[in-house]
Amino acid sequence: MEWTREMRYRPYADWSAETLLKLQAQASNSPYQMGYHIRPTSGLLNDPNGFSYFNGQWHVFYQSFPFGAAHGLKSWMHLVSDDLVHWKELGLAVAPDTKYDSHGAYSGSAIALDEQLFLMYTGNHRDQNWIRHPFQLGAYMDQNGEVTKLAEPLITQPEYATDHFRDPQIFKHGEYYYIIIGAQDKATKSGKIALFRSKGLKEFTDLGYLDFTADTMGYMIECPNLVFVDEQPLLIFCPQGLDKDIVAYENIYPNMYLLGDKVRLDQAKFETSTQQIKNLDDGFDVYATQAFNAPDGKAYAISWVGLPDVSYPTDQENWANCLSQVKELSLKDGKLLQRPVNSMAELRKKGTILTPSEIVSGSQQLIAESGEQYELKLTLDTDQNGTLHLAGNDDLSQSLTLDFSTGQDAQLTVSRAHAGQQFATKFGTTRKIDLPAHQTLELEIFIDHSLCEIFINGGEHVMTLRFFADQGPKQIALTSENGPVNYRGTFWKLKSI
Repeated sequence: MEWTREMRYRPYADWSAETLLKLQAQASNSPYQMGYHIRPTSGLLNDPNGFSYFNGQWHVFYQSFPFGAAHGLKSWMHLVSDDLVHWKELGLAVAPDTKYDSHGAYSGSAIALDEQLFLMYTGNHRDQNWIRHPFQLGAYMDQNGEVTKLAEPLITQPEYATDHFRDPQIFKHGEYYYIIIGAQDKATKSGKIALFRSKGLKEFTDLGYLDFTADTMGYMIECPNLVFVDEQPLLIFCPQGLDKDIVAYENIYPNMYLLGDKVRLDQAKFETSTQQIKNLDDGFDVYATQAFNAPDGKAYAISWVGLPDVSYPTDQENWANCLSQVKELSLKDGKLLQRPVNSMAELRKKGTILTPSEIVSGSQQLIAESGEQYELKLTLDTDQNGTLHLAGNDDLSQSLTLDFSTGQDAQLTVSRAHAGQQFATKFGTTRKIDLPAHQTLELEIFIDHSLCEIFINGGEHVMTLRFFADQGPKQIALTSENGPVNYRGTFWKLKSI
């Protein structure tokens, strides 16, 4: 379908209920649809928004264009959970229905304020000449889920920034509320993070740009988040157009993080002595991660599994994308760890203990007949070389492969070159990370139909990706030219939610 501007920005009321029901059925019946992740009821899902804890429940919203796999007139869909795993969708929460968000209720965040949840988001407005005017807007949600928008914008486009000025994150630090906003500097056309401060969320002091690096951060920064992990500041952000000589990455746009020593928000300074900007996820498809500190201080993150300006095979089915599982953030020996939350274990059915099997044909060891929805924990011994096949067909001519070496030149390479329908090949079909030499390799792998999340060595690395394998029986297998691979592990099929 050719998505014209008129179609993308058609008012929601002009779409028929019959059209929406057909789209919902199409998305629900897709063989690639996820069983235990947040996914769109219909149409397109992108950024997670408003990730928070309020009124005894976890809340998350997501950007939605419910009428097709296109970026059009955006709204917020609302979900709640008691355990960060089982999510209940409550429907449309923030609609594009005022003059300030007439062309989309764009991304933002939330913070609990007594008996209300305060939402802050970017309203996208286009004038008659199609010039964008971004407004940072506020709204209150009560304990019944009713949302009341503020009549006027909280922050308007500053003189120093272009109209690429969006994605506010609000958080409290000390006695003040702070807001960081992704921006493009008007003079240099470079990516920046704007910082504002407020005592009571009525008047806002502009503190300028957050000083966190001397390097140029591409031409735009989207979705900035500042959280505290074991009391250390962690900055998560998406720099578009970042020079790959500054940080190596292969995705069209990266999702990066920087671990700091301290942050002086009153001086707009984020200080780090030894840390470098790094990829938050070493896979293919993570973007727009949103993180926040829960009331107990723990830091949690959730990501859009999808990328701007990339088409996915399910676009042809009129739906696209999903959210990652929630990850708990922690530090160990100065390293950021991302781990599944404990409640993920509640999805497990009866587990199967895995032990090394004999080679059954050629160089192949069968681990399990897997199905489409499972968790696999696997420890590979030191000084091993081989390939782990996921979603493999009978002869492994089609599979998602993990090539591993746990010897001197230890590496892990994930390839979706033979994992079914190909897409986004312009940005490569493999992703590789280096591993510690002569150490065991611990893998915790979650498969949910067309989504794979790989946690490596306790969450020191995460590799997330979409893949679209042909339908049919699936297996997990190991191949190696050096004889059987030594491993141990557990396999669980997982429940749908």
